[in-house]
Amino acid sequence: MAEYQRILVGLDLSKESSQVLKKAAALAGAFGAEMSLVHAIEPLTFAYGGDIPMDLSEVQDQLQTQAKEQLRKAAHALNIPTERQHVILGQPSTEIHRLAGDLGADLIVIGSHGRHGLALLLGSTANGVLHGAKCDVLAIRVHLEDK
Repeated sequence: MAEYQRILVGLDLSKESSQVLKKAAALAGAFGAEMSLVHAIEPLTFAYGGDIPMDLSEVQDQLQTQAKEQLRKAAHALNIPTERQHVILGQPSTEIHRLAGDLGADLIVIGSHGRHGLALLLGSTANGVLHGAKCDVLAIRVHLEDK
């Protein structure tokens, strides 16, 4: 097994993100690897097709501010410095690939949800990350937490 030196952890910032973080932190500890966190936000114009006749920039700014704060809290618990906390705007799998290349990541860790309790299908972001990565990708099976 190759030793990993730089691990990029993609988070959706849901309650289940803690499961991904816990396992990624264990890997980073085992390998003595540097860990970076990323949360990707799709631009609202992408999410809504760009057909809405209103300015969504304020809403987009609020989403980014909230994501940065949530990521900061997650990173603080693991002593991950600010320069390794990334909130990026764009198509998630594309931006995660770009950031992994920029950081020289040799492993991307991302969460994966099971669908309908029967098949362990990768979500669209996890699937996109897997199918374009130039490094190893580890999909962590997350279990939905009760509300």
